[in-house]
Amino acid sequence: MIEKLHKFMLGAALASVCGSALLHAQAPAAPKPQPDILIFTDGEKLIGQLKSAKGDSVVFKSDMAGELTVAWSKIQELRTSRPFAVIGKHAQLVKHGDVSQVPEGNLAMTDQKIAVQPAAGQPHTVPVADAGFVVAQPDFEKAMTRTDGFFEDWAGTVTAGVSLIESTQDSETFTGGISLVRAEPPDAWLNPSSRTLLNFSAAYGKITQPGEPEIKTDIYHAGAEEDKYFSPRLFAFVQAALDHNYSLGLDLQQMYGAGIGWTTYKTPAAELDLKVAASYIHQGFYTSSDNESLIGTTFGEIYTRKFQHGILLNEQISFTPAWNDTNAYFGTGSVSLTLPVHKRLSMSLAALDTFLNDPPAGFKKNSFQFTAGLAYALK
Repeated sequence: MIEKLHKFMLGAALASVCGSALLHAQAPAAPKPQPDILIFTDGEKLIGQLKSAKGDSVVFKSDMAGELTVAWSKIQELRTSRPFAVIGKHAQLVKHGDVSQVPEGNLAMTDQKIAVQPAAGQPHTVPVADAGFVVAQPDFEKAMTRTDGFFEDWAGTVTAGVSLIESTQDSETFTGGISLVRAEPPDAWLNPSSRTLLNFSAAYGKITQPGEPEIKTDIYHAGAEEDKYFSPRLFAFVQAALDHNYSLGLDLQQMYGAGIGWTTYKTPAAELDLKVAASYIHQGFYTSSDNESLIGTTFGEIYTRKFQHGILLNEQISFTPAWNDTNAYFGTGSVSLTLPVHKRLSMSLAALDTFLNDPPAGFKKNSFQFTAGLAYALK
């Protein structure tokens, strides 16, 4: 009797599994979402998906033409089958904050006005000129509620260059660097709360010739900065920098400071930051009798500009006068241009000028570097 019961239970279980598999196989597939439609002012139509919008342009992925960036002014009509959030140019949004004033829903844009149709209720109309960002609703909701760890959301680049010559003179030059930034939150349409900057650069060169003394170039820089924002444009920061420059007779310069920064100009394509900090500097030279400990003020500015086709310009200047020794002032200036080559790979052109007013005897006050190499974007 027990054996028959076991066979019956086993048969019932197999029948249940087979039935479930059959029902699953026959279940209808999820309906494919309807495409979004973009119509240009000349009547040309694109079918695909709206990805996002920022400032005066829209990113649209067409089934036929791929991903395109289109100016709002060239669009006659745009309709989406998926919900988006339309964030105004002057919206002040913070993580976990109130989003009741941000319209969310399917979009229908005509006559340079965006009609946002929520799942329930009346549509909300936003003039294109007042729309700062258009973000997919799932991405918007995730960004407003997520909490990121310290090891998340890092972006930056790694650069490297090399030059080798073998002849009567043997010459080798190596340059490289890494620049990392973590902005919290990482979304441009949210008010910033903090920013962490880490960077390291190195340049090493050597020229040798039989019967002649070796000529060496040896320059290293490492820096770190932590910013804390009080408002979208005002922030406090602490920073540290280590510099070694054989060409200036500088074995190791240590600088530690804290100050205030102000973003004086900011658009989706460009940003200008001004900074001022109280700094402590210890300069260690190859000739120890020239060593100094200084108290000074560091004035700096950083300008970044994004151009079409992903071209990026970065320019920085800093100047530090010392108040306990007015002869011991120094400054740096740099400019770099990044030209995309393929996906995350770019060509990097950079110039760096370092001025030190009090080098040891026999060393010039100025060192200039120009480097060309390849850069890889980490994100």
